[in-house]
Amino acid sequence: MANANVRFYRITLHNIQFLRIIWLCFNPAMPVSAPIDRLQPIVADPFMTLSEALLDKGFRGDVSRDHAARAAMSTDNSVYELMPDLVVAPRDEDDVILLLATMAEPRFRDLPITGRGGGTGTNGQSLNRGVIVNFQRFMTRVLAVNVDEGWAEVEPGVVLDELNAALADKGLFFAPNTSTATRCTIGGMVGTDASGKGSRIYGKTSENIVGLSVVLEGGRHLCNLEPPPDWAGPLLAELAGACDAGRDALITHTPRINRRFTGYDLERARPDGDTLEWWRLFLGAEGTLGMVTRIRVRLVPAPKHKRLVVVAFGSFRHALLASASILTHEPLAIEVMDEWVSRLARDAGLTDALPPIVRGEAEQPVSHIFVEFVGEHCAALDDQAERFAAFAASLPGVVGTYMTLDPDEQKRLWGVRAAAVGLLSKRYGRRRPVAFIEDSVVPVEHLVPFVDAFDALMREHGLAYGIYGHIDVGCLHVRPALDLDEDRDRAVFQAVSDAVYALCKAHGGIFWGEHGKGIRGTYLPDFVGPEAYAALQRVKRAFDPCERFNPGKLVVVERPRLGIMDLPFRQGNAAGDIYEKSFHCNGNAACLGFARTAPMCPSYQATRDNRQSPKGRADALRQWRKAQLAADPHLAEREDDVFDALNTCLSCNACASRCPVQVSIPAMKSAFLDQYYQTRRRPLREHLVTTLEAGATLVDAVRPLARLGMAMGGKWISTLLDMCDAPAISRRSLRGLGHRVHHWNDRSLRNQSGEVLVLADPFTIMFDVEAIGAVCDGLVVLGYAPVIITLPPGAKSSHVLGLRQRYEARARRQIGALARLQKTGLPMLAVDPAFALLTRQEYRHLDAGTPQIALVQEFLATRLAAGDSWARAAAAPSRKLMAHCTELAALPGTLKLWRDIFDAIGVTVQPVDTGCCGMAGLFGHEMRNQQMSRNLFDASWARPASGEDEILATGFSCRCQVERFSSTRAVHPMKLIADALAQ
Repeated sequence: MANANVRFYRITLHNIQFLRIIWLCFNPAMPVSAPIDRLQPIVADPFMTLSEALLDKGFRGDVSRDHAARAAMSTDNSVYELMPDLVVAPRDEDDVILLLATMAEPRFRDLPITGRGGGTGTNGQSLNRGVIVNFQRFMTRVLAVNVDEGWAEVEPGVVLDELNAALADKGLFFAPNTSTATRCTIGGMVGTDASGKGSRIYGKTSENIVGLSVVLEGGRHLCNLEPPPDWAGPLLAELAGACDAGRDALITHTPRINRRFTGYDLERARPDGDTLEWWRLFLGAEGTLGMVTRIRVRLVPAPKHKRLVVVAFGSFRHALLASASILTHEPLAIEVMDEWVSRLARDAGLTDALPPIVRGEAEQPVSHIFVEFVGEHCAALDDQAERFAAFAASLPGVVGTYMTLDPDEQKRLWGVRAAAVGLLSKRYGRRRPVAFIEDSVVPVEHLVPFVDAFDALMREHGLAYGIYGHIDVGCLHVRPALDLDEDRDRAVFQAVSDAVYALCKAHGGIFWGEHGKGIRGTYLPDFVGPEAYAALQRVKRAFDPCERFNPGKLVVVERPRLGIMDLPFRQGNAAGDIYEKSFHCNGNAACLGFARTAPMCPSYQATRDNRQSPKGRADALRQWRKAQLAADPHLAEREDDVFDALNTCLSCNACASRCPVQVSIPAMKSAFLDQYYQTRRRPLREHLVTTLEAGATLVDAVRPLARLGMAMGGKWISTLLDMCDAPAISRRSLRGLGHRVHHWNDRSLRNQSGEVLVLADPFTIMFDVEAIGAVCDGLVVLGYAPVIITLPPGAKSSHVLGLRQRYEARARRQIGALARLQKTGLPMLAVDPAFALLTRQEYRHLDAGTPQIALVQEFLATRLAAGDSWARAAAAPSRKLMAHCTELAALPGTLKLWRDIFDAIGVTVQPVDTGCCGMAGLFGHEMRNQQMSRNLFDASWARPASGEDEILATGFSCRCQVERFSSTRAVHPMKLIADALAQ
């Protein structure tokens, strides 16, 4: 699709006006910079020509010029937004060589080129004009693993958790433990020299790399694990000379701390006068020297046993004062949350996972420290952790301590700490927490005076903030809340950046201790001093003589250096309409996780195409909305690109639950499609589906006739509508189930003891009456009296398809029906999770008073907790249990609720974590989606379903998909309860 559309902005870096080059020449220590908006359009269209040249030469990857593809590459987790001109995704190293060889031709020689991994950088590392090379799309293979020698070789797009999952059965892992491990790539970690929890013991990324394969200007290939080619001789000699010229000066000007200087690291690259490890110059270089195409990582044994001690202090200051003494106990990691973050965790209900002894009272300020110990032998590890816990209990300011040996509990408790980033994403009116002084590091003994000075600075500017981080290495994460749409706060951004940089330097620390430099590289000349910086310039010139790789970042020779105010800021606020959330997206990229058992985001998981992710779609929608408000003459072109990006969204709405700032793509998709089809013809099948949903009760009344009609004309209709595998209309009618059936407005409904209203949504009435029967039969054997309720026409399909007027009219009518039923005082249960969650997630945007509909397991769990007594099953077969992806995203504990329910009646089930099954209502029936639908099923559901005669699945779509793509039968969990207790 992308290769067929040739359209993009005609902007490049090579026409930058070097207005302050004299400053750079005479005072390289000054942070001279040139705003990116001084770029001038060029006369020709070299990016179109480059696209055509690449395809002609046999480039096998993706070449994208559409607005959505470029918008997805225009942001990261920083405050900036910069639209590139072209996005290429190479298939392998040969594609990268072809790309750079082609770009060496005279007609392309001035075009900038920047590599990109997971896009999790907090400082604009991968943002630039020109060509963006997206390694995360295709270059995702683990190429080799050598257990005996303890290394693995990977392509740069492999995700950290993906690599460690592949190594799990070998007892090894790649040690740097980042908070973004679900989506950050190994290539990106090399670029920023990433680290995280446990780095004091295991080291940063740079301490865990064995070798690199790189592609340089002109497509020249160089690998430290192979003999250097003849052409490399002069290059290596120049690099040795640069290291010799600046090594001592660099050591003099940089602190000797755990999070030491990296990126063009002259010290490690030239450990002595006879050795040159040139590849170490790339570690932390952020793509400014060339393209890393293969990485050999060092593997270490995974710790066999872990112990976690949580310590609660009455203040953050007390926690900081204790850090040096805690280090004497040699833990793997010491993680901290200040009172602000701990309070946010309490407000969000997260601290409920903590034992009462370290939870603190309702209004009591508490700062938490998480201390982890690892080891090979349980007895020794227990002794170490117990001695520390006893010691911690005597520390000044301690509120309580708690130690756990249980791995599941440790995971839950670490989850409280891991939630810190999401907690700090909370908005304060128009202000939002932003990353720009994110990872300051100072020696542990300087933490208290540093934080005191930092707090005074925040108070001076009236900024709200919270702190979490790794105090074992003196690294603190802070995200003050700012509104960067406003001039005043942009001035604060500049002033605070300068002040915190100065604070770090004054306390013997480093301004960029964990997340790389990026645009903050503007402080680099001052940090390392003129002599060392001149040596860094020699390295840059040797590898990148035309200054094309990620230009303006870290080290510049002739090009102006980009300053922290020179890139456009991403707009964070908009008019309060339905597209507002696209402006709130902060680039956290939680939606880009690799795990196939996670419910977010299925279309991205199937394609690894950023356009087809919540973040990419939010970027595209934001750009489109701004263009619409500005009456952009190319608006229709943008709309088509946004439509293509949204077209593969399954509307599962997992993003609304799992995104740290709850960016709901389906809600915005619905509104966009409504506008899009105001000027275009809508497919006939969409009108048919919404009409069919409205006719559910009619279908129930004439079920035999409807089944006959489908048998005679179903295949013809499916072909006409370009659909397949339409579900069959259920054989039994609602009244044939043997339970009471009432219309929603039946005045005879009264609050009778034990009665439960089972809401039959339109699609279950038509296609899944057996599930309604299973729910009712299960309720009966548990001692309840189900009453089936028919409702007004459904609104699910009209919402998904963007028929807004139809959706709102039907939704309001259903809300009214639910309000009428609520007056009976009887519990209301949904048979299908998709219907219940539609009312919770979408209807409440229309009416905040929409009554709550319970899922079956929620109702039963409530009754179990209330003390209801259920019969015990004599014997029942164990079954695997899988849940609907929307349900899992909105209610992460849903499988546990079901397990507890089955335990109560003496039946064993096997909950299985899964992602999306690939059906999602209409999506899986459309011919155009068949490959993606199958890929999603194979990635997550195929294996647990394989070889089973029958499984339990809570969602109608999931049951359809299982029976469509396997020989396994899928039934509602309540059927097993009904069968087990009816014996």
